[in-house]
Amino acid sequence: MSDEIRRVGSAGPWEDAFGYSRAVELPNGLVLVSGCTSVVDGAVVDGGPYEQAVNSFNAALGALKRLGLGSEHVVRTRMYLTHARDVDEVGRAHKELFGAVRPAASMLIVSGFVDPRLVVEVEVEAYRGGAA
Repeated sequence: MSDEIRRVGSAGPWEDAFGYSRAVELPNGLVLVSGCTSVVDGAVVDGGPYEQAVNSFNAALGALKRLGLGSEHVVRTRMYLTHARDVDEVGRAHKELFGAVRPAASMLIVSGFVDPRLVVEVEVEAYRGGAA
């Protein structure tokens, strides 16, 4: 295992503007994926909370893929929602993507995001040595 920290970016509109990476892999194999939303090519993808959750998680999984990891390596997820009424739809998306993996998970209600059309943001943590 290398002693270097690996960083990957995406085409996200805020990474360069705010100075962060989409994902960072630590030398111990822990991978932290920054908050992902339903933004593709700089535009919010239309859809409700379920669709936004799927798009957001797919963005996070895309970052993991660039590091050679998949959903089976995910050990923790965090879901941020703007409305409690969306819990079931976001939970359904989470179960479809991670039901077999069953990572530790948190779901929190927040006041909003940088774009008011967004209703879901997710974070993912993975572990290179953690595949079942």
